[in-house]
Amino acid sequence: MGKLKVTMTDVNGDTRTFDDVEEGTSLMEVGKAHGVAGIMGDCGGGCACATCHVYVAEGWWDKVGEPDDIEFAMLDMVADVMKDTSRLGCQIRMNPELDGIAVTVAPASTY
Repeated sequence: MGKLKVTMTDVNGDTRTFDDVEEGTSLMEVGKAHGVAGIMGDCGGGCACATCHVYVAEGWWDKVGEPDDIEFAMLDMVADVMKDTSRLGCQIRMNPELDGIAVTVAPASTY
């Protein structure tokens, strides 16, 4: 099983690519492990905050899919910065279908 690739643009506009991501790792875990600005993951991945809010890049939405009701409720708390492609990084787990995914960290909001 090979490593997967993720590209993240942080809240400062800096883009970094990580090509050592293990299958099953969440995007929040990737961001925290690599110190990506704006990925805090305050709840530790429990879908209980929105401090790992990302925008999924065009072309990846169908593979990532819609948020479930619980995740949507968390995203709704940050409605001022929510977009049609908003997801919580903790709820996106890497798998071979997502190899190469690109996301942008959403700007901080009132959580």
